[in-house]
Amino acid sequence: MSYYVSTKFNGSFDEAITKTTEELKKEGFGILTEIDVKETLKKKLDVDFKKYKILGACNPGFAHKALQAEDKIGTMLPCNVIVEEHEDGTVEVSAVNPLDSMQAVQNSSLGDIAGEVKSKLEKVIQAI
Repeated sequence: MSYYVSTKFNGSFDEAITKTTEELKKEGFGILTEIDVKETLKKKLDVDFKKYKILGACNPGFAHKALQAEDKIGTMLPCNVIVEEHEDGTVEVSAVNPLDSMQAVQNSSLGDIAGEVKSKLEKVIQAI
C-alpha cells in the first residue's frame, strides 16, 4: 500500500492548482494552507527547485470526527495534496493516503474516518 495516490495532469502547473482546488471543494475540502516550496527554498536557501506546491486540504466534518476520536490527531492535519512540475514539463498531483498515516496512531476508531477521507481524496485524484 502506497502512502499516497497520484495522477498526471494534462495541462499547466497553474491549471493543475485550479483543477485540484475545484475537485477538492466538490468533495467537501477547503484549502487551509498553500506552501510554495520553490519560492520558499529560493528565499531561505537561495536554491532553485521545480514548481512544487503543498495544499493543506481539510474537510471540516471529518476533521471534527477525527479530533473527537483522538485529540492529538491535529498533528496530522490537514491532509496534504501536492502539485509538482517535473523536468520534462509534466505535472503530477498527489494526495496523502490517510489510512497509512493513521496507522501510526493506536486508535481503531480512526480507521473508518481515514477510510472515508481516503475514498474522497481518491475521487479527487481520479477526477483530475
